[in-house]
Amino acid sequence: MSIRICFIASEVAPLAKTGGLADVAGALAKTLQARGHDLRVFMPRYGQINCENLQLWPVDFLQRVPLRLGSRDLRFDVHTTQLPGTATMIYLIDCPELFDRQTIYTNDPDEHLRFLALTHAALICCQRMGFAPDILHCNDWHTALGPLLLKTVFAWDKLFARTRSLLTLHNLGYQGVFGTDSAADTGLGTDIELLDRQEWQAGRINPLKEGIVHADHISTVSPTYAREIQTADFGWGLDGVLRQRSGDLTGILNGVDYEDWDPRHDRHLPLHYGPDQLHIKAQLKQQLQQRMGLAVAAERPLLGVVSRMTAQKGFDLLFQSLPPLLEARDASLVVLGSGDRRYEDFFADLAARWPDRVAFHAGYNEELAHWIEAGSDIFLMPSLYEPCGLNQMYSLRYGTVPVVRRTGGLADSVQHFDATTGRGTGIVFNDFDGFGVGWALTTALDLYAQKKLWGKLIRNGMAMDYGWSTQVGHYESLYAQLSSATPVKAA
Repeated sequence: MSIRICFIASEVAPLAKTGGLADVAGALAKTLQARGHDLRVFMPRYGQINCENLQLWPVDFLQRVPLRLGSRDLRFDVHTTQLPGTATMIYLIDCPELFDRQTIYTNDPDEHLRFLALTHAALICCQRMGFAPDILHCNDWHTALGPLLLKTVFAWDKLFARTRSLLTLHNLGYQGVFGTDSAADTGLGTDIELLDRQEWQAGRINPLKEGIVHADHISTVSPTYAREIQTADFGWGLDGVLRQRSGDLTGILNGVDYEDWDPRHDRHLPLHYGPDQLHIKAQLKQQLQQRMGLAVAAERPLLGVVSRMTAQKGFDLLFQSLPPLLEARDASLVVLGSGDRRYEDFFADLAARWPDRVAFHAGYNEELAHWIEAGSDIFLMPSLYEPCGLNQMYSLRYGTVPVVRRTGGLADSVQHFDATTGRGTGIVFNDFDGFGVGWALTTALDLYAQKKLWGKLIRNGMAMDYGWSTQVGHYESLYAQLSSATPVKAA
């Protein structure tokens, strides 16, 4: 059954990306379209989008469209383009006043307005297209007021009479809170009274909380994370409202786009391999060592990290565990990422202390990320929490053993290796402390020295299938369930 979907996201790879949301939005949209669904994907036309290799078509009836939010009289144009390498069409909301800035996300005082405008614009576009979506699929705080707008501002339009809303939580740690002095920017008018009273009395509006309350259904990006966010430890203050809606909350593990992330045809690599050509992986490891200025040592285990440098990613644990490990064990480390200065300084200091064994590249480089996945022996993700994570699933496909903490999507996608039974795909530790990550790294290095077991572990991981062609079925089932449900009015 073909389903009509209005999909709104603040970022869609490869057009604009800061994290996993973009990867998921791009790959899920591509897969849904390929399976015959009628999909309209809306995102901002950021100034950073490289349009040189894109063919943009202006939508003639979506030019200079007026939009008044609060005291701002805005106008937007819409251009459409194909998501590179796919047949999926993306609708770019072009409003330079809001989106032509130095970064995708900002600390500007109108940050909330930028994404309220995106959400309103997407629904206005549906009206002008005569497109009646079965599903309004919103993502994270940026578009989380969509479900409430659907039930209020746009409720008069019979076009949306059968539209049901789904809000996907990619990371509960970002909620987009803004002050009640900007309440008019929501465009809710007199329906502003439907906003959470407790938040209002505290002088704030929490878009993500409103989305959780008013969406017909909520999903998040792994089954374990769906359980974790209903606890005080991982609920970021929203655990109570999530427990109230637990019957309408589904955890769906993200998929991997194997067209981009597979060592058998990775366009970023000069050599390709599968589970029966691991000698080629060894060659790529030596090339990576040379590229990063490390001593070329075929038998020395190479640890890889590709990450945003934030506390969420668990790097505090490495302050006490990595230096003694490098002192005691003959291992190398290559790190790619940027973020909090203290983490960048830490990895830079390690590289200065062990220049032939540690390399740190500050920033992000897509090609280098693929090289690290292919050339490393071990991939480290000691996260405090991880809604889903994608790199651990990339690592499995590349024969790079993931070392992860048992949380969120890491727990759902990596099984601890049992040397007795030969089952398992990685090394998993439980406690968020230096001892836990130290034990996991030591266990991995000890296994690396046992070539037969290590080969078994690698091949176990490479046999796993976390592709979107498998995971998309869960979304299709959820969409179908929602489409047949009775409409829910605003509370």
